[in-house]
Amino acid sequence: MKFEISLFKFDHASDYLPYYTKHYVKIKEEQTLLDVFKTINSDEPFNFVDCDKSIVAINGTYTHLDISVDEIKKSFGKDIIIDPASIRRAKNDFMLNEDDFNEKFDILSQFASLDILDSYIDEEIKAKYESYKIYFYASNTLNYEKDYIGDAILLLASDLIEKYPQQEQKILATIKAQECGLEFHTSLEKRIVNFDQNIENKIKLLKEKLNLCSAEQNFRVNNTLLLNFGETDTNNEVKHDFKDFNLAYYEGLNPCETTKSVLNSLNANVLNLPTSNFDLATDTFHINPDLTYKLVSTVMLDAFDQNADLLIVDSEELFYLFDYNRKELSRVAGREVKIPILHKNELIKLVNGSHISVQDTLNKHNVNPELI
Repeated sequence: MKFEISLFKFDHASDYLPYYTKHYVKIKEEQTLLDVFKTINSDEPFNFVDCDKSIVAINGTYTHLDISVDEIKKSFGKDIIIDPASIRRAKNDFMLNEDDFNEKFDILSQFASLDILDSYIDEEIKAKYESYKIYFYASNTLNYEKDYIGDAILLLASDLIEKYPQQEQKILATIKAQECGLEFHTSLEKRIVNFDQNIENKIKLLKEKLNLCSAEQNFRVNNTLLLNFGETDTNNEVKHDFKDFNLAYYEGLNPCETTKSVLNSLNANVLNLPTSNFDLATDTFHINPDLTYKLVSTVMLDAFDQNADLLIVDSEELFYLFDYNRKELSRVAGREVKIPILHKNELIKLVNGSHISVQDTLNKHNVNPELI
């Protein structure tokens, strides 16, 4: 087995921008990524922490250096890009300035009124916080809000509540008081290799206890027009195969198998967007709409910059969010966001030739796809 590895390089003292070096590593006795790092380092030295729990990102997904080479091949293939836990905080290759992570631990000092303070802040809990580091750096929120409280301290707060339930309200009040706090959380589910869903459940429970999340949201902020996309057509006949089209699909955390099946049946070029599974923080949109706008605009501009002709979404809510908020999306992005959005039911009707039945909704898009 041979890996083709693009390895992050940056020296803050001499480099203006990071770059990547290419390495072709034939696996012999290497069992883990740490072993691979040591092999590369023996030929072309670079800086990294020689520890199996050091954090890296492989093709944008976070893991530790103890990940096996077999798991890397299974999850990512043999052509991979490896970045440090934080490009923004990189000092020298994979060595980080971790002040941001360490400073968030000081939030515990705000529990000054808790009886548990002296007994809780000890080496054991510091080690626990350290063990949550991957969740801190894997958070997509940090790419938009550098002052975010961080998921590591939220998990620590969850531990506190579990161990000292009588202090729950004081702990929750401290979390709620943070300026860039829990309402900025975005799901870690698709961002970490072999992610433990219990981690996300702990943070979700904190949001529920603070009444921060809501399943009912109005994404038609600047538009009262309701569209009827109808039921999903089960006609699988392909009369229009979208040949020569570049199609992008926003999958989110729960991709629709019907949409994927339809896309796979076409002769279109279906783009692989790095942003296709972004969590859009829609459950806190009523509190923090700008974060959602920033995430949505990133997805749309990613599709646009990869020359997508259309961006497909699965639900009415997502359609309204993407298509009906162009002004706000352009504001947070600092550029126009023009790519046409297509509901999956519209795509299916176009594919099976039901052009007349879809014309009414297409004409009411903010950006008309002009497909008929």
